[in-house]
Amino acid sequence: MAFLFLYIYKMIIMTRIFKLIVLSSWLLGCKAQTTPLKVNQDDNSLLWEVTGNGLSKPSYLFGTFHLLCKDDIHFSEQLKKAMQSSDTVYMELKMDDPSVLLGGLLYMNMKGDTTLKTLYSDVDYKKIESYFNDTLHTPLLLLQKMKPNLLVALLYPKMMDCSNPASIEEELLKMAKGYKKEIKGLETVQFQASVFDSIPYSVQAKELMNNIDSFPMYKKQFDTMLGLYKKQQLQSLDTLTANDKDTKDYEDILLNKRNKNWVSQLNEIMKKESVFVAVGAGHLPGKHGLINLLKEKGYTVKPLKNR
Repeated sequence: MAFLFLYIYKMIIMTRIFKLIVLSSWLLGCKAQTTPLKVNQDDNSLLWEVTGNGLSKPSYLFGTFHLLCKDDIHFSEQLKKAMQSSDTVYMELKMDDPSVLLGGLLYMNMKGDTTLKTLYSDVDYKKIESYFNDTLHTPLLLLQKMKPNLLVALLYPKMMDCSNPASIEEELLKMAKGYKKEIKGLETVQFQASVFDSIPYSVQAKELMNNIDSFPMYKKQFDTMLGLYKKQQLQSLDTLTANDKDTKDYEDILLNKRNKNWVSQLNEIMKKESVFVAVGAGHLPGKHGLINLLKEKGYTVKPLKNR
């Protein structure tokens, strides 16, 4: 159940932004980076280097997509060198802490007496119940109190053209442990849970219904975004999501305010140590993205070759 929470939670954070979202022991023998990493000639990269503004060592940004087919997860040599040369790895949550997973169980449910049945008409509820029972093979009765936006994430494996979806963060975590890096989080699970409570449950319920009613359309959107991610076209992803009316109303809550808070933290952290920051790719581009916000702070942020 704890793993289910992390999977659902991380997927929905990415998905709201993008409209919906195993390495072995040989890593221990790798040597530290001795040569500068190669800069990319354009902005088509998920890996960025942060220098200047008084930093003694570079730090790095890497954009993730929280669920990919296992065979599509590959890490470049440059990414490995970037992580290896960093002192600490930061993710959205401290993912190696069991208390994060267990504590997260407390925040999956809606507040008060609200249940799924109270959010839908009898007809709509029966439609959703049938979909969960027949298509997802998950009794909806067991999920009555769960926030609808978390339930939306259970649909995403159905959008994927493989039977082995995997988490990029899980693979990065394995690599970080192989390099004996400390893992830290930019947010607490309590804070991330509060993000969903700030979006009315009725709005979340409507999105869940829309995803079920228009599944082929949402799968097509998912495929488009996944394709852009694989090509590392951050600007195209930003343009695509900027025109998404479903996320526009809550963009400030889900994206902008969080980015600003992260940059405030990183501005202090990077002065003390080199960090490798892995967060949802939707947090990187755009006027209010991490790349631009760090540039406004006076840092030089350059795309690195990541093939």
